[in-house]
Amino acid sequence: MNESYVKYIVENNIGVIEFFTPQHNSLPSKILAQLAETIVAAGFDSNSKVLILQSGGNKTFCAGASFDELMTIENEEEGLQFFTGFAKVINAMRQCPKFIIGRIQGKAIGGGVGLASSCDYCLATTNAEIKLSELPVGIGPFVVGPAVERKIGTTAAYELTIDGTNFRSAQWAKQKGMFAEIFDTIELMEEAVNRLSNTLANSSSEAMYEIKKAFWKGTENWNELLLERAAISGRLILSEYSKKFLAEFKGRMKR
Repeated sequence: MNESYVKYIVENNIGVIEFFTPQHNSLPSKILAQLAETIVAAGFDSNSKVLILQSGGNKTFCAGASFDELMTIENEEEGLQFFTGFAKVINAMRQCPKFIIGRIQGKAIGGGVGLASSCDYCLATTNAEIKLSELPVGIGPFVVGPAVERKIGTTAAYELTIDGTNFRSAQWAKQKGMFAEIFDTIELMEEAVNRLSNTLANSSSEAMYEIKKAFWKGTENWNELLLERAAISGRLILSEYSKKFLAEFKGRMKR
């Protein structure tokens, strides 16, 4: 697979939203926009009662922000626009009236941790290590931070943020509450995803909507909060530190 995409397929009242980019499922602005739009549309689709969020391939779930695009940002407005893409995806997931099951087959990095945290229920493999890698880049997990903190608590989120060079295991993520269950193989995870999604597809849509609304209470200010956070990242990515990091990263990739 060499072409990036976002697709939405419905079968037996189960909607599957899948995204893919050849750069380890990292997320450029175009894919972020398509993903947010697809989640919003799926939320209103009467043909589905529950949604599954997954990425293409059998390796990395999501490598976070596209470094190729980060390197092209030249001013604060462009930085704000880029990081607002993550804000729109998280808010679309938060406001979606349907449960979103996360299928996490591999590593989640930076924004990928934000996606997993914004799911209502995550099933993962033992290969699904997580890392908030923003600080080493010279920014911070400002946009995804509220979702991560809500999911695993302030102490664990702070730990991930400060130690941004090391992965935490899938078992650690499960202990902290990010993953509900972890499995040794993708096949076993798939069975669990199918079992849960089929159960929910035969449950009350009204009840599920009211449950989700109740459990996301207190996040009503995120439309404004995440935009404020996006502006911080958009400013910091222009710093000399970040520019140097990205240039060195690009150099390593060319070797």
